[in-house]
Amino acid sequence: MSKHIAILPGDGIGPEIVAQAVRILDKFIADGLDIKYQYAPLGGAAYDQYHHPYPPFTQKICQQADAILLGAVGGPQYDKLERSLRPERGLLAIRKDLNLFGNLRPAILYPELANASTLKPEVVSGLDIMIVRELTGDIYFGEPRGIHTLANGEREGINTMRYKESEIRRIGKIAYEAAQKRNKKLCSVDKANVLETTELWREIMTEMNKDYPDVTLTHMYVDNAAMQLVKAPKQFDVMVTGNIFGDILSDQASMLSGSIGMLPSASINETGKGMYEPSHGSAPDIAGQNLANPLATILSLAMMLRYSLNNEQAAQHIEQAVGKVLAQGLRTQDIFEEGCQKVGCSQMGDAVLAAM
Repeated sequence: MSKHIAILPGDGIGPEIVAQAVRILDKFIADGLDIKYQYAPLGGAAYDQYHHPYPPFTQKICQQADAILLGAVGGPQYDKLERSLRPERGLLAIRKDLNLFGNLRPAILYPELANASTLKPEVVSGLDIMIVRELTGDIYFGEPRGIHTLANGEREGINTMRYKESEIRRIGKIAYEAAQKRNKKLCSVDKANVLETTELWREIMTEMNKDYPDVTLTHMYVDNAAMQLVKAPKQFDVMVTGNIFGDILSDQASMLSGSIGMLPSASINETGKGMYEPSHGSAPDIAGQNLANPLATILSLAMMLRYSLNNEQAAQHIEQAVGKVLAQGLRTQDIFEEGCQKVGCSQMGDAVLAAM
């Protein structure tokens, strides 16, 4: 039976980087992989066409798809829109609509990029971390929220951090299972010393450890975790944390690899359906100039093949091709260093295809 993929190029450099991943996908289809795909707009592109960042047209396609490949959303031209119509609200809406509560963000340093990191090579060489972030709860979605005017005329901003036990247990399951497939080490990150929400988080993660006796569980406060990611990042294997802490820590970890342009991500639900996207943003300042790095998007396609389409062989084929290209010394501007060959977005796509 055919697998159906929704492709959402998005804004900024999104269409350019997605186009390179689609070329890889087309190669697999030509070689016999039974996949069909359909394009749909999200974010600013959707607002331009439908006056909403997540219109019914896109919603229907995504609901019917087995997996989704996304570029990036956002741009300065949308900053003055009403908040509910901004591109980022489309991203939050699709996560909520499809219950994409589990975010998997690997931070992997390819040996050839050890000098691209701002940290010393001996600190980051061999880095391979998986950050599991809860994506549909916490302070980003908790109610009450908003900006209110008090009786004395002073304005007050309110956001609410909250987690139900069921929400913690389901992200814990993903994290523990990820740890079982790797080095069987799980670090749960919280702020249990001052936040009751994460006190509950710690209690439940500890309780769940009884169901995964082969996994070594540790706990770490988020401020210490941020420091340790810079001081000794290779101590971590799998990290699990809530939405806001995960947002910050995963971006921090991504830079250990030399460029956020190298890192893919997956957002999955309980059925294995997922949305796959690069960890970086829409980079409107370089859009349309053939300067973007498509490797994070191409590696996101590999994650899609692995987690939603259950094709480990194809996923590894892509990852090995990316490794070959880097070993050849090809670099986009974000990972360029002296002695390498600088190439553009489409040329990097050419190289990955040739390596396959």
